[in-house]
This record gives sequence, C-alpha cells and structure tokens, in this order.
Amino acid sequence: MRHVIALDVGGTGMKAALVGADGELLHRARRATGRERGPDAVVEHILGFAAELRAYGEQHYGEPASAAGVAVPGIVDAERGIAAYSANLGWRDVPLRDLLAARLGGVPVALGHDVRTGGLAEGRIGAGKGADRFLFVPLGTGIAGAIGIDGRVEAGAHGFAGEIGHIVVRPGGAPCPCGQTGCLERYASAAAVTEAWAAVSADPDADAADCAKAVASGDPRAEKVWQEAVDALADGLLTALTLLDPRTIIIGGGLAEAGETLFTPLREAVRARITFQKPPTIVPAALGDTAGCLGAGLLAWDLLTTTDRMEVTP
Repeated sequence: MRHVIALDVGGTGMKAALVGADGELLHRARRATGRERGPDAVVEHILGFAAELRAYGEQHYGEPASAAGVAVPGIVDAERGIAAYSANLGWRDVPLRDLLAARLGGVPVALGHDVRTGGLAEGRIGAGKGADRFLFVPLGTGIAGAIGIDGRVEAGAHGFAGEIGHIVVRPGGAPCPCGQTGCLERYASAAAVTEAWAAVSADPDADAADCAKAVASGDPRAEKVWQEAVDALADGLLTALTLLDPRTIIIGGGLAEAGETLFTPLREAVRARITFQKPPTIVPAALGDTAGCLGAGLLAWDLLTTTDRMEVTP
C-alpha cells in the first residue's frame, strides 16, 4: 500500500504517522524530542524516528514510504529544506530535508513550518475545507498565523508571512520579546490571559482555562480580563481582514477550547469593527493536535503529485 511518512516535531515531543493516499492515518506514534541532550541529539532522534517509521511501513504495508513530510518550529527555509533556527530546540541551519532523504533511502522529503503545516491541513481537510482564502490563527503560548490561498499556504518572501501575533494593537503597550511594544500576542494569547487572570485572581496557579470557566460562571473580574483579550484579538483580526480579505478565519490553540465563551464575543467584536470589509466566517479549528501530522502528510503527497506529473510529461 502506497503511503508517506508524516512527522510533527514539537518543543518536547514528536507526533508521527504513516498516511495513505486518501489521507487516512494508517499508523501513529509518538516520541520525546530529547532536547535536554542538545540540538544534535534532537536531529538524531528525528532521523531515527523516521527510519523506524520507514521500517514499520515496509513490514506492514509491503513497501517503504514513497515520501516524507516534516513540520518543525521556529524559522524554516522550506525552499532549501533548512531548519534555520529554533529557540526551543536550540538548532541553527540544519539541512534537515537532505539528512532525512539520506536516512530514508533517497525518497523526496518536504520540510514545513509547524503552524503553516497545521494551517494547510485545517484549510484543505479541516475547518476551512472549501474556502479559497483562509487565515488560520492558533492562540497558544504566542499567536501565529497561516495564510491560505487556493489550497496552499503563503510563506512570504523570507518565511515570515502570517505572523499576526506581532501586529501592534496597543501602541506603547507591553514590551514583546520580538522588540516591539503592544503586540497582539501580549494581550490575546493563552499565555497573556493566564498571566492577567493569575494576577487578578491572586492565584499563581490559575490559567486561561480557569479564566474561561470563571467567565462562564459570571465572575465580573474574569469577564473584564476576557473581554480585554477578545478586544485585542478583534483589533488584530480587523487588520488581517483589511490586508488579506479571507473568506474564513480558523481559530485554534488552547484558547479556542473555551468554545462559544470565546467565539460568541469574538464574532460580535469583529462585526462591530468592520466598516467596508466583508465579514468572514469565524470558526474553531477542527483537527486538534493531529493538524501538524496531517499537514506534513499533505506536503509529502504534494511532492509525489508533482513528481508523478513530471514523469508523465513528454
């Protein structure tokens, strides 16, 4: 059975799958990233995990994987196949595509940025399926974004497209590690809500999920913290709407798990800000933590589609 390897590399763990031609996850596995042993060990863990998956596929499906896709965090040069930088993993300028291709017997390998890869999956087969233009915004420790255009995700000239978390929504506001002040992710990320609610509630262990529960129970302190985050997010999304005109905005990440506690006021806040812009559909992400793996599988199958097309071209 023809299949591909899909790898989603995170800061602490790796999720992987063998993916069939119809997108079915034939086999799933997880491993620790092993970052405590340093960047070289992380790379070796990735290569070894990929080799294990290749052997599993050969044993159980009668042939090795035809291609592989891998999603990694940080700065990624997808065109050259280089994992340029990751603060969490400690690596710089790792030629990961070539290393994986060599370990996997020379099969084609695609390298992608983790958020854009997850966005690709959400756009093609998840919450954005059927939308020709979408914006995927995961609200986690920070806020990232993926710009979807006709079934692909735009990386930008230098690989930085979609960094909505660093739109300045509160000029002169809280300093951001990026060097600016007032960035969106300092106000509307899960980490920002956690920080604000822990301070207001005087509970250092309180987090964004606790804040959402307090909002649902009618706590006015939580409602104020939550509304400030929603307003900041709506301001950032309005800028994105003005520049990109997406048909669908897909909200994912930990904060989206609050469900309508987030989505009802967010839709209202965006609608209140719109003047000439067309209102988008704002929906929760559908694929959860499988998005990265599914997207990596799509990258791999895209490589094979291109290769097959080249082979039949006279």
